Amino acid sequence: MPSISRMAFTTHSSIMLIQHIECEDLVIFINACFACTRQQEFYSDKQDQAFSIEFLHEYILGNYRRLYARTLAAGINHFNKAQIIVNLLAAGSPVSAEDRTEEGELIAVTLQALPTNRAFKVLKILQQRRINNRRTRAVIRRYLMQRKDPVFAAVKYRNKFRAAVAHAHLNLKGEFGRFLFGIKRRKGFKQQAGFKTQLFESYRKALYSKEAVYDLPYTVAEGLAAKHKIPRAKFLAKIEKQMTLGEKFRLQKAAERSKNVKLDIDLSKIDLTRLAIYILSLPVSERKQRYDSLHQAMTYAAGRVVVRQSIKFGKVAAVLDASYSMSGSSEKKQRPLGVALAASYLLGAASQAYRSFWTHPIKRELLIQARGQTPLGERLLDALAWQPDLVVIISDGFENDPPLGAAEIARVYRHKIDPNYRIEIIHTNPVFDAENYTPHTIGAAIPTVGLRDAEDLPTMLAFARFTSGAVGLSVLEAYLSKRVDSLLKRVKYEPQKNQT
Repeated sequence: MPSISRMAFTTHSSIMLIQHIECEDLVIFINACFACTRQQEFYSDKQDQAFSIEFLHEYILGNYRRLYARTLAAGINHFNKAQIIVNLLAAGSPVSAEDRTEEGELIAVTLQALPTNRAFKVLKILQQRRINNRRTRAVIRRYLMQRKDPVFAAVKYRNKFRAAVAHAHLNLKGEFGRFLFGIKRRKGFKQQAGFKTQLFESYRKALYSKEAVYDLPYTVAEGLAAKHKIPRAKFLAKIEKQMTLGEKFRLQKAAERSKNVKLDIDLSKIDLTRLAIYILSLPVSERKQRYDSLHQAMTYAAGRVVVRQSIKFGKVAAVLDASYSMSGSSEKKQRPLGVALAASYLLGAASQAYRSFWTHPIKRELLIQARGQTPLGERLLDALAWQPDLVVIISDGFENDPPLGAAEIARVYRHKIDPNYRIEIIHTNPVFDAENYTPHTIGAAIPTVGLRDAEDLPTMLAFARFTSGAVGLSVLEAYLSKRVDSLLKRVKYEPQKNQT
């Protein structure tokens, strides 16, 4: 019969092992939620991506529901936030009153913070899956009632807004109900009673008047312009005043092909990663011609992020992958390389001293192109020789020149030269490896975290300590709890006294 002390030791060991497994499960899931968007990647197709991320969501929800919900506050990407909201609402309410309250607040805060088109997509999925429990209806009601721009949203997303109202069984007051459910596209709508709300009235008039089309948001006006057979070039030229910056940015290429249309876009207002991807989409000749203005726009965008997030680093080196696989896929063209380029500008703006080491060196970063092999090892040696405080590697992790070169260099450096971690080395990966349910790693000596946008880099660097396995479940739980408290305190709702 084993002694009591031996039994206690065995029990303690079992508990420690279980906690280690739980921590590893959660780290894998959160890391996946940073990078995966269920889109095709260079090395894996859309179906593989979907299978991997959906399995992870189902597994973590089933085994760690409280922490699954708290992942909403961990800085994950919009796709996975939306997925978590849908899954939590489909699963019903938690048993604990405390968990119900926290989870409900996290869902409401996250849904409100999502881009409007993504939030309405969540509501559409809830309708399609027939998720209509009391909590779901309350979430939909709260989202619609607390919008800052209910009239604009009702016009721009009229069909989705109407579907959400019907799904949640909302009783609308004032003109909202008549606008969403009363306007009929049939002969005689010109004689229908008008609306006091200007945007509602503009929509009604646009059903029969070409000129009224230009008083509507672009996405609404586009469909009506086609109905009225307005020439595309003429429509784009006249609707520009109603277009958002993002809409202008997305349509610039189409406008250029129209030749007669030139959209006025202020690049200094574009987000950093989005701007980097746009610049990489331009021919190298055009990048050379516009280099000064493009560089200024990137520098300004990076500076905005630094100020907004209060980022400050010491001496930083970045090893940046510009191999061919970083060109992305048909669904994510230039995104991996764009993230690396944007991160380089961000680190440069936030660091006291900074140097970038591209896999194929280039004097002017904005002229970089994805090509060739991946000699991460050579560039890592160059970066370490500079003796920075931090080395950030941005790569898809598929090293082949030579294979595992950086992994072996990091292993030897960590064990023989710098066992006290004077120089921190972190790998951030903008690509999700569906086969292994996580962003592809470089080696055991280098912690790897997923990275959707360069703007998320500070969050990813803070999270990297968990991927190394050096901290336990209790530390991860405390980290998520602190993120939840911070999010719920920071986001305060002021319900609108609107007409809905």
